[in-house]
Amino acid sequence: MLDFHCYLITERTQTGGRDLIAALVEAARAGVRAVQLRAKDLPPAELFQLAVATKNALAPYGTRILVNDRADIALAAGLDGVHLTTTSMPVAAVRDILRPGMLIGVSTHTPESSLAAQEGGADFITYGPVYATPSKAGYGAPRGVVELHAVCTVLEVPVFALGGVSIASIAECRAAGAFGVAAIRALLDAPDIATAVAEFRAQLGDL
Repeated sequence: MLDFHCYLITERTQTGGRDLIAALVEAARAGVRAVQLRAKDLPPAELFQLAVATKNALAPYGTRILVNDRADIALAAGLDGVHLTTTSMPVAAVRDILRPGMLIGVSTHTPESSLAAQEGGADFITYGPVYATPSKAGYGAPRGVVELHAVCTVLEVPVFALGGVSIASIAECRAAGAFGVAAIRALLDAPDIATAVAEFRAQLGDL
């Protein structure tokens, strides 16, 4: 079973004007235990450099770091795993090239893709967008908590609610069966990251 319930996803343009790594250190110091390093616009060399710098900065806190889609960079930088999308290499194929114990998360947006991710061997999935959010507008209308509940009921792997999740909606997502929540702006773009993390902890019970 995973040892985290709050999954912080990075977005370099949504850090409240802070340097990304500095913001991640604030979050990790406050208790965030898992980060998805997502920087789709960066070329591989720069993403690798960012991955290594993030790993070094967060090492004192024991934070798990997964990189979006790039299993090669996860391996080369010594990260904890990789986060795939529905257009990535198959989960089973990625599992074959990772080191034992490395995590695989998968972003899913339909019940069918969620089941496929589980059957492929994903350790957990993010499901959404549960609520309306600009960052997930391309995935269609919000899935809503009713569909989130249906997915959580069927799956055996942990499900993280994603998309427009705020402190006010965490309880609703957990009541729907979500193992945890994934967030970008609600944490990284918060006026005070430590306070936002503390509020997430209060709602989740544990980060």
